[in-house]
Amino acid sequence: MHQHEQRIWELLETSGVGMLTTQFAEGLRSRPLEPRPDRDNGAIYFITDARGLKDDEIEAAPDVCLTLTNHKEKAYLSLTARASVLRDPLLAAKFWKSTDDVWWPGGPEDENVRVLRLEPLRAELWDGPASSFVAAYEFAKARATGEKPNLGEKRKVTVDMQSS
Repeated sequence: MHQHEQRIWELLETSGVGMLTTQFAEGLRSRPLEPRPDRDNGAIYFITDARGLKDDEIEAAPDVCLTLTNHKEKAYLSLTARASVLRDPLLAAKFWKSTDDVWWPGGPEDENVRVLRLEPLRAELWDGPASSFVAAYEFAKARATGEKPNLGEKRKVTVDMQSS
């Protein structure tokens, strides 16, 4: 696995809640969801509720975008993916967390539990300087040289997630 792809999976595993964007007739809609990445199978799962609009939106237009920010590491990820919604209590149980019980008291077997599966297609990763010292250095260098600080765009990489 390529080092950038490893970094992407690491961010998916450690960053917490992200924003999932789906398409609908009037445009785009984003909502916060907690990814449950499965690096070995190259998929990202979410436990979701059938009573939301995302199921119909994904059925009509399965291309979605997941964005994550890791403030501590100053890393930003935008992931283009193909989504599908599954009614699969066994898969839900595999990715179930105790906090999910708040939303679905019936557990993974709850009739409203759905598993949203994302197949990553392409990722854009901005891996900024991890320390405030590095950022301060970049700003000082920019003042001295007149060049822009290297805090993001020059650190951007695009990774084809289907090639591995």
